[in-house]
Amino acid sequence: MKGVLYLIPSLLGPEGMSAAFAPQVLDTVRKLTHFVAEDAKSARRFLKQVGMPVPLVQLPIVELNEHTRAERIRELLTPLRGGHDVGLLSEAGCPGIADPGAELVAAAHREGLRVAPLVGPSSLLLALMACGLNGQQFCFHGYLPAQRGAREQAIRQIESESSSRHVTQLFIEAPYRNNQLLAALLATLRPSTRLCLATDLMQPTQSIVTRSAQSWKAGLPDIDRRPTVFLLLA
Repeated sequence: MKGVLYLIPSLLGPEGMSAAFAPQVLDTVRKLTHFVAEDAKSARRFLKQVGMPVPLVQLPIVELNEHTRAERIRELLTPLRGGHDVGLLSEAGCPGIADPGAELVAAAHREGLRVAPLVGPSSLLLALMACGLNGQQFCFHGYLPAQRGAREQAIRQIESESSSRHVTQLFIEAPYRNNQLLAALLATLRPSTRLCLATDLMQPTQSIVTRSAQSWKAGLPDIDRRPTVFLLLA
């Protein structure tokens, strides 16, 4: 019997373990002895909160990130071929979504290995649920370009697509660049376009507010270094 690749959602911030995971999910994670993670240090911090039954130093955690060579990814499946279950952890949120873990999932499918997603927090779905925009049709763009001209062009294209098809557009940014992205949005969007900022989801400082671009200009929030999902509907 070959092992199962379990996709383990991580916390969206430093708090919320009891609210984010069902006991059955935590029981499954505690039984695992092999892990692949975007960042080993963050993974150990998460597993400590889970309450693993063995010392964390005894748990092999192999990193998979943007620096991992393509030929290395197949090697990460070795424990699965040997019958061991493996847990895949993202830096925050769900593995495989805006996350390099998608490459490992694809490799597992190519070898016919079983992939099992576990239930946990998804910042994208939480934001979509609470934004009040179109939840029937939506599109996630990941990260917008960091370069100013390309970023403004992407914003215009996203807004045009939203307007023509009535599709909610979702995107994210590195938290330390949130304020720059917000400024670019308000400088580029039409005044009537609705913009939602879903910030610090599942944390005590959580804020989810939807306003027109024009209304946001009356008072800008400080979302610097605060994880935020941006959603718009033109």
